[in-house]
Amino acid sequence: MADPTPVIDDLRAESDELDRLVAELTPDQWRLPTPAAGWTIAHQIAHLAWTDRSARLAMTDQAAFSRELEKAMAAPGDFVDNGARDGAERPPERLLGGWRAEREALEKVLRTAPERGRFPWYGPPMSTASMATARLMETWAHGLDVAGTLGVTPVPTDRLRHIARLGVRTRDFAFGVHGLGAPFEEFRVELTAPSGDLWTYGPEDADQRITGPALDFCLLVTQRAHRSDLALNAEGPEAEQWLGIAQAFAGPPGGGRPPKSQAAGPPAGEAG
Repeated sequence: MADPTPVIDDLRAESDELDRLVAELTPDQWRLPTPAAGWTIAHQIAHLAWTDRSARLAMTDQAAFSRELEKAMAAPGDFVDNGARDGAERPPERLLGGWRAEREALEKVLRTAPERGRFPWYGPPMSTASMATARLMETWAHGLDVAGTLGVTPVPTDRLRHIARLGVRTRDFAFGVHGLGAPFEEFRVELTAPSGDLWTYGPEDADQRITGPALDFCLLVTQRAHRSDLALNAEGPEAEQWLGIAQAFAGPPGGGRPPKSQAAGPPAGEAG
């Protein structure tokens, strides 16, 4: 993606949609538990603010980001939760104001950054477009947790095209973080967009294939739903294996969500 403007515009739209969900919440609603175990709505928004700040530092102050990266490496299992917890302890008006300020500052950086710049991150280095895509992915995924808590069913949009593309591009990363060798051949992925369009990736004659709704694929790669609850079809053993480990976000393997048939509460989910 040479021009990052479309994904930055969609990031803005996705953020505004989530903002409308939380703007008028009461203090008690901010403390409601979400599908991510141990995380309230306040934790979800605090995490987005924290990650927006990290992205801005990665793009503007790499020395400062290196210090943040050292903290993450020192406590790989805790640094995400710690950032969310610290922010969630703020009064709701400060938390909401802080998230708005951080995402506004990041948007300005994204719109003025060089298209072909490369920036450090908790996973592989990111281009301007990739950074914006990652922020869109995470805003959408954590927004789903907030919406579900409030009993709201978001209407999927074709903004998912960015998340779907990222999910396809992170196939080898998902295999790697699970200690597995990446498949040698490309897969064919065919996804039906919310608008009804067909999004395709990879060679038409590939032996390994994934087909299904784009929404379900995005739920899978952000680990917001279990494989068994999604209408995704795999052809080939490697394609089937990928659907069990798909992960579009940086960091160690996520715990994912259990099948709907399980009564136990889901583990915390990450999409950063």
